[in-house]
Amino acid sequence: MPRYDAVLFDLLTALLDSRSLWNAVAGDDDAGRRWRAAYLRITYGTGAYRPYEDLVAEAAEAVGLERRLAAALDTHYDQLQPWPDVVPTLGRLSAAGLKLGVVTNCSRRLGRIAVGRIDAAFDCVVTAEDAGCYKPDPRTYRLALDKLGVTPDRCLFVAGSVYDLIGTTEVGLATYWHDRIGMEAPGGVPPPLMHERTLAGLPGCLGFA
Repeated sequence: MPRYDAVLFDLLTALLDSRSLWNAVAGDDDAGRRWRAAYLRITYGTGAYRPYEDLVAEAAEAVGLERRLAAALDTHYDQLQPWPDVVPTLGRLSAAGLKLGVVTNCSRRLGRIAVGRIDAAFDCVVTAEDAGCYKPDPRTYRLALDKLGVTPDRCLFVAGSVYDLIGTTEVGLATYWHDRIGMEAPGGVPPPLMHERTLAGLPGCLGFA
């Protein structure tokens, strides 16, 4: 019997190369890196949902950039690109009969745009706006599990950000950390089931070569 019935994914880092878009909107890689790092700190520390676009603007201001860049990022969401191995991997998982879902820290509207950039079918998409709170609040992951109709022990989570490991551990979700951008894990963050720079190890983690 397969170990898992479903796989949940972080969207904006595990499946999509949002980093390149942030860098382009910021004007250079260093500014984009600082802006995105501030955004992650703010978003993962916010808890109850506040407008996502406000958090992105606050992050820009926090690192000395103009708040208007948040609106520019919003405008270019339809340019997000999936990592090269994402669509083939999702196709393989779907063909194997696994349910697929997304849990993402963004608004409902931007979540729809971002998911539309991936040529794959998802059984559920849960945004922070849907859940009323931001990851790593466990309610975000639990809402997705409820929508998929699976228990935590029958689902694997694929994280893009190390901060997901805080919430998934609390919920009891085994986590594959797809660390494409090479994040530094802060002290005290629970270890993942597997830590890889690509999705190459995911099928094996799910029980098939």
